[in-house]
Amino acid sequence: MARLPRQVREELTDRLRQTRRAFGESDVQVVEPPLLRRAVGASALGNCMEWFDFGVYSYLAATIGKVFFPGASPAAQVISSFATFAAAFVVRPLGGLVFGPLGDRIGRQKVLATTMIMMAVGTFAIGVIPGYGTIGIAAPVLLLLARMVQGFSTGGEYGGATTFVAEYSPDRRRGFLSSWLDFGTFVGYALGSALVTVLNLALTDQQMLSWGWRVPFLVAGPLGVIGLYMRLKLEESPAFQQQLDEHEKALVQESARSEFQDIVRSHWPELLVCMGLVLLYNVTNYMVTGYLPTYQTETLKRSSGSGDLLVLIGMLWIVVLITFLGRLSDRVGRRPVYGVAAAAMIVLAVPAFVLIKAHGTWPPILGVLLLATLLACFAAPSAATLPALFPTAVRYAAMGIGFNFAVAAFGGTTPLVTAALVTATGDDLMPAYYLMLAGAIGLLTVRFLPESAQVPLKGSRPMVGSHQERRELITVSEELYAFTRERERRQLRSHPG
Repeated sequence: MARLPRQVREELTDRLRQTRRAFGESDVQVVEPPLLRRAVGASALGNCMEWFDFGVYSYLAATIGKVFFPGASPAAQVISSFATFAAAFVVRPLGGLVFGPLGDRIGRQKVLATTMIMMAVGTFAIGVIPGYGTIGIAAPVLLLLARMVQGFSTGGEYGGATTFVAEYSPDRRRGFLSSWLDFGTFVGYALGSALVTVLNLALTDQQMLSWGWRVPFLVAGPLGVIGLYMRLKLEESPAFQQQLDEHEKALVQESARSEFQDIVRSHWPELLVCMGLVLLYNVTNYMVTGYLPTYQTETLKRSSGSGDLLVLIGMLWIVVLITFLGRLSDRVGRRPVYGVAAAAMIVLAVPAFVLIKAHGTWPPILGVLLLATLLACFAAPSAATLPALFPTAVRYAAMGIGFNFAVAAFGGTTPLVTAALVTATGDDLMPAYYLMLAGAIGLLTVRFLPESAQVPLKGSRPMVGSHQERRELITVSEELYAFTRERERRQLRSHPG
């Protein structure tokens, strides 16, 4: 019992006081390893597909600008392309408002299957839209509509996937297992960027403008079919199948009527913490994945091949780091990982961009690896931290609100705002200043973040990975309950009145 982290001991004590007894076998949920692997794999694949598209779009921003906005100047083409990129994020909150309550009412699995279909259709559609030279103004309009379909589906995707994986994961390993979700994110981005890099090296500029840029988007069709098959084979999460008590079930009925108002009124502190962490993660994320490829080609005037390869190295480094950092967050806590990385962002953002701007091979690589390491520190604990802020009855919807509003306002607009700031000021260190501001906001947010490492989710039974762990937890609860009862008796004897 003495080896328990403080936050776990406090949470278990509160639950034992409510139940007035130690845990029995029915109070602790055992997650079977095959179901856990399937849940993590299917959720990670959805994120992989989503970010395959984002990687492709980011790397092809300049090409897409030429295909769909041929009459504009090069700078205006890039800004127009990123404006279309950002448009998908405008509808993300709407997707979250629609899919979030649905996920809390009809289940996470059904909604995640639906978002997978929509995402595949939206991405595939971009690959078949004729260019401006063929159908005129209808081309950018159709591109915008396809991006909005993607954004709407994504509004229910990440919040649902993080909720689903968090509710399947044993409490002791939630950081590690949930980090595989963002592992899929960066694998998808790396695959998309690698494919574009290969196409840029293999095809001429004219071939890329003519048909080469379409190939990566068309790949989304088969990926979507595979992802849909895997998600249809999933079982509903244990936390959704059985709420902690009748009070939580009553909350489900209430949330079906007025969930949005209830969440904002009852959980606004948690929403603000969620949005602060999402801002920190996603400003860094979209700066590196969305803006950095174009920054190198348009601002630093490097070749697309060398710029693409540099960012790809950063993505592969994140893939290597992320699950180790997820495991670290289980051991030392989520707050230290976030806090140290946010402080490092404030200190290292400018040096990282100075290195990226430098001539030679190794300084730019080192600069990108610095940013990639900080991004991995924000990504690794996020899928475990954010769902833990909210109770089971409203978790999906609350994640949809907090995550998507923050991404729409700050994350998806990062490439557009940064490109516009660099163009307006002529200062090519503006991206670093933007990251420093995000780091300061993140550091402030961490002060109000409750520690959730190894703690059972709100409104869910304690989760373990084996029957042996369940027996150990029951024994710990018996010791803790006896200790708590003895302390209460001592307090009564000390203050009999």
